[in-house]
Amino acid sequence: MPPYQPQPEHKFTFGLWTVGNTGRDPFGQQVRPTLSPVEIVHLLAEVGAYGVNFHDNDLVPIDAAPSERDRIVREFKKALKETDLVVPMATTNLFGDPIFKDGAFTSNDPKVRAYALHKTMHAIDLGVELGAKVYVFWGGREGTETDAGKNPVEAIKRMREAMNFLCAYVKAQGYKLKFALEAKPNEPRGDIYLATTGHMLAFIATLDHQEMVGVNPEVAHEHMAGLNFLHNVAQAWDAGKLFHIDLNDQNFARYDQDFRFGAHNIKPVFFLVKFLEDVGYNGPRHFDAHAYRTEDVEGVKDFARGCMRTYLILKEKAEQFNADKEIQALLAEINAADATMTRLLGKYSAKKAAALKSHHFDREAISKRGLKYERLDQLVFELLMGVRFQ
Repeated sequence: MPPYQPQPEHKFTFGLWTVGNTGRDPFGQQVRPTLSPVEIVHLLAEVGAYGVNFHDNDLVPIDAAPSERDRIVREFKKALKETDLVVPMATTNLFGDPIFKDGAFTSNDPKVRAYALHKTMHAIDLGVELGAKVYVFWGGREGTETDAGKNPVEAIKRMREAMNFLCAYVKAQGYKLKFALEAKPNEPRGDIYLATTGHMLAFIATLDHQEMVGVNPEVAHEHMAGLNFLHNVAQAWDAGKLFHIDLNDQNFARYDQDFRFGAHNIKPVFFLVKFLEDVGYNGPRHFDAHAYRTEDVEGVKDFARGCMRTYLILKEKAEQFNADKEIQALLAEINAADATMTRLLGKYSAKKAAALKSHHFDREAISKRGLKYERLDQLVFELLMGVRFQ
């Protein structure tokens, strides 16, 4: 088998909107042909992907008649069967249509909020019909350009009401479905509510059925805010809320670039891959990105293969990191236990608190210890550059 070849167990997925991106942007028209959902499924099968995800209207146009809807779904199912691709995740487009210009679940117009629930329930039914186990919510229009127009507390209450309603709907239908909330600080709105993964985790704790709601962090969205993506993913994992993940790349503090995974920030994505592999994350690795505008359809295939190949290369680098004797020796030294501190740390007790308060710490001696992070970081660089051999 060729090296870095994707396999089903890697669970690499792409959205219809990712490889189907035509290269259109706010300043230019499309540069690639529009591919049908069936064509995209076959393209993804060709490059070795495991699954395909979709917004409701990526698959079925928003104004499709019932007969057209049934035909499209039937043809999509046929393509999935022919290629053995699966649908692990689905979501609803609550941002594209003009009705959502001021939000969906947080809109000031009760008709819009009701329609958003109507649309989402139908989209959930479609996702479940096609096998989705995770349902993602990205509130692209849930925000403001001027805070004169909305009360942020009321907006969060509306969001909570919608999530509680939809959780109850899923439970009433007997669906085995989890929700994953996706944060983004801005774009297309000037500011979006629940802007980071940390915001989402705090919000989830206020829901009626918080056990079925987690997060879907995205590299680019956290980098837009200048945040360390790994730290946010680790917090979500520690909370038991990492239900899904979006992989791409992004220059910090720019617009949402959605670059190929690993295209820009090699060290951050290396530590991300290492974390996911070390902790045993078993969910889909979804590439929410798209090819450069310079590419034709063959370039889109290069983009998709590149995302998966980069992940597998970094997975191998993570294995080398874990096996590197010098790196592991440094880590062991840095994290060495101190028997004299064992009785002072850990779970609180009155005896332990009294011992801590009376203990003498030699601050000067402790402060003189070098931690060797410079050497460790250089070894990581050399490993990633392929010049470190054991």
